[in-house]
Amino acid sequence: MVTAHKHKQALAVAILLVTVAAADLTAVLLWQPTSRSLLHDALVVFWPLPALAGFLLGFYELFLHKRLVAEFGRISGPGIVEHLLPSEVLRTFLSSVYGPNDANDDVVAGVLGGDGMRPRGDDLTISTSTTVKLELQGIDTKTYHLMTTQRYRFRNDVPTERFVIFATSNATLRDSISAACRYPLFELYFIPDPSLFLDSVDDLRHSTQIAIDYLDHEGLRRSAEPSQIPPVEVRFDQWANYLTFFRESTGPLGKLSPVDHMSDLRILECDLSRIADDHVVRAIRELTVWSRTLQRTNDGFCYWQSPYPSFVDTISFDATGLEVDQSPRHEFRVMPFTFRSATAAARWLEAGELEDLDVRSWLLPGHGVALLWREAMG
Repeated sequence: MVTAHKHKQALAVAILLVTVAAADLTAVLLWQPTSRSLLHDALVVFWPLPALAGFLLGFYELFLHKRLVAEFGRISGPGIVEHLLPSEVLRTFLSSVYGPNDANDDVVAGVLGGDGMRPRGDDLTISTSTTVKLELQGIDTKTYHLMTTQRYRFRNDVPTERFVIFATSNATLRDSISAACRYPLFELYFIPDPSLFLDSVDDLRHSTQIAIDYLDHEGLRRSAEPSQIPPVEVRFDQWANYLTFFRESTGPLGKLSPVDHMSDLRILECDLSRIADDHVVRAIRELTVWSRTLQRTNDGFCYWQSPYPSFVDTISFDATGLEVDQSPRHEFRVMPFTFRSATAAARWLEAGELEDLDVRSWLLPGHGVALLWREAMG
C-alpha cells in the first residue's frame, strides 16, 4: 500500500514538472519582447530542466523501477540472506506478514528446527531424505509392541556426539517438547496409557539400536553398524538443561517444575561415540534409529511425528502381526497430518492391504501420520 502511494506521488511530481516545462516553453514561444528581456532569457534557459527531470522521473517509475528492484534482488538477495541469521530473517518476515506476536517464535522454531543463530543454517537439524516404518506386533489381546524405524540424512553435518530420547505419557509435554528441546538430535515417544509408562520406558531403553554415518575428529567420513547403546537416564534435577520450559516461562505453558512430571516423563541420553569403533564422533551425517515401545491395543491408534524439519520420502506400515490368538480381527486406516501426501485410500483396510504412504514432502515438527484401527465390522 505504501509503495503504491509513493509510486503515485512520484508520477504526480513527474507530470507537474512536464506541465511547468510546457507552460515555460509556451511563454517563450508566444512572448517575443521588442528589446532584450532578462526574464525571457531565463525562461529560454529554464524550460528544458523541468522537462528533462519530469521525463526521467516518469520513465523511471513506469519502466525502470520494477526491473531494477527485481534484478537487484536476484543478484544480491541470496548473497545477503546467506550472511544473515536465519532466525532473525524469518522472525522479521513473519512479523511483517502475521504482525508482531510472541507466538511467531513457535513458527520460527518449527520451520528452522533449531535456534538459527548461525549464517547458512549451520546450527540447524534438517533432514533432506527421511523414511519411516511402523510395525505392530501383538503380545496379547490387550498390549502390543510398536516398533519404529527412522532413517535421516541431514542437510548439514550435525555437530554432536549425543542422542537424546524423550518419553512421556503427558499430552501437554508431548506437544511442547520439540519446540523446547535444545539438543540437535532427539526422538520423542508418547505412551498414551499412563499405567504402561514405566514398562514402556524400560522396553525403549533395552530395545533402541542406532546406526550412524559420521565424521571423526580428523574430518574423515565413517560408518557405525547398528548397535544397542544402553541409554543413561537423566536425573530430574538436570531436566532444565534439556528442556527450556523447566527453566523459564514458555508462552501459555509457563515455567514447569520437574518434580510435577516425575511420573510421566523420562529423558534418556546415548553417547554415540560408544558405537564409533574407538573414534571420536565430531558430527553426524546420517542417523538410523530402531526402537520398541509397549502400547495398549485398545488405544486404537499409533502415530509418528517429525522431530525436526524433514523431507519425508515414504512412511510404511506393517500391522499383520497385531492379531494374536483369540484377538478380534482389525481393520485399519491411514490418516496423514501433513502438507500433502499421496494417500491411496481414505477407507478402512485389512492389515495386508496397507500400502506405503508416498509423502514426498516436507514435514515440520507437529506434522506426521497416524494409523487407526478398529474391530472389523463384518
